Amino acid sequence: MAIIKLHDKHFKKYISKDQISEAITKIVKQVAKDCKNETPIFIGILNGSFMFVADFVRKYKYNCEVSFVKLASYQGTNSTGKIKQLIGMNEDLEGRTVVILEDIIDTGNTLQEIYDIFRDKKLKQLKIATLFFKPDVFKKELPIDYIGLSIPDEFIVGYGLDYDGLGRNLANIYQLTESPKVKNILLFGPPGVGKGTQADILKETYGLVHISTGDVFRSHIKRETKLGMLAKSYIDKGNLVPDDVTIKMLKQVVKKLPPSNGIIFDGFPRTKAQAIALDAFLEERGETIGGMITIEVPTRTLIARLLERGKTSGRSDDQDENKILNRFNEYYTKTAILKDYYEIQNKYFGVNGVGEINEITKRISDVFEKL
Repeated sequence: MAIIKLHDKHFKKYISKDQISEAITKIVKQVAKDCKNETPIFIGILNGSFMFVADFVRKYKYNCEVSFVKLASYQGTNSTGKIKQLIGMNEDLEGRTVVILEDIIDTGNTLQEIYDIFRDKKLKQLKIATLFFKPDVFKKELPIDYIGLSIPDEFIVGYGLDYDGLGRNLANIYQLTESPKVKNILLFGPPGVGKGTQADILKETYGLVHISTGDVFRSHIKRETKLGMLAKSYIDKGNLVPDDVTIKMLKQVVKKLPPSNGIIFDGFPRTKAQAIALDAFLEERGETIGGMITIEVPTRTLIARLLERGKTSGRSDDQDENKILNRFNEYYTKTAILKDYYEIQNKYFGVNGVGEINEITKRISDVFEKL
């Protein structure tokens, strides 16, 4: 996901794993140029540097040794500036070239401790390599030999870096950000479940905007747009419209919406790919999905309801039971996977859709209140 939550804080994706790999490759080439004719000892500063050291050593093609030391320097999101102790340095370093592999250098307090610790080790030379460097807050007049990426003074997690113990295992780097606005709800259910009716009630109650994928498709089809004609060719066969077509239509609609308390997405996303695209699109707007609410009704009840509706609706996909069954198959095989996608995020809510309209509305409203 583009925005993650660790403990009480939210973080947005900032530096990709590919960018990290490129930065490490750059440092490896520079170190190899300086040290390939000897056997340097690379020392990683735990806990943060373990991923950096592992990937660095895998890329380094010459003889080397590897060791780790432990320095306690962070608490929460602020550097304490205090180094408690050095643990784990047992090698004889006299006459050796030592390259310290740091995950991040900011104020330079840790770096000062490193220079002080190694000053009396009778090294041949001491070099410093850091994956990330914050020049805006660096306060020491100390040399840094190799820098992967210079970044602003923002708290980051991922790739070995943590927030109170969490986040070290993330492949990308994430930057501290404001909590996203929970403004949007996904309203789901198989064909004929009554999503449109419930959406109309809920949008008035909560001051939301209702976007129905079906309405968007029908508007494009009526206007005979290029996207509309393409969508019609799939709808007439009872198939789902391809992701790229659906996403283009929805983005056009969302960008033109007036200010509101949020959006009820009815019938979108339909696939995991669409869900990922929607998350990315909403992130650009500083928003997120609050929850996926699914109205649940037995299939046979819905088939009978759709056939009855087809007598007056004029919709070809409501008048043929084979097409209806195909729509249900499409829904359960392709869309139901979204339950897992949102359940992992604790955003999935199933609601009993059998009963009077006002009863169903009450059940959905109970979920809204929790959100």
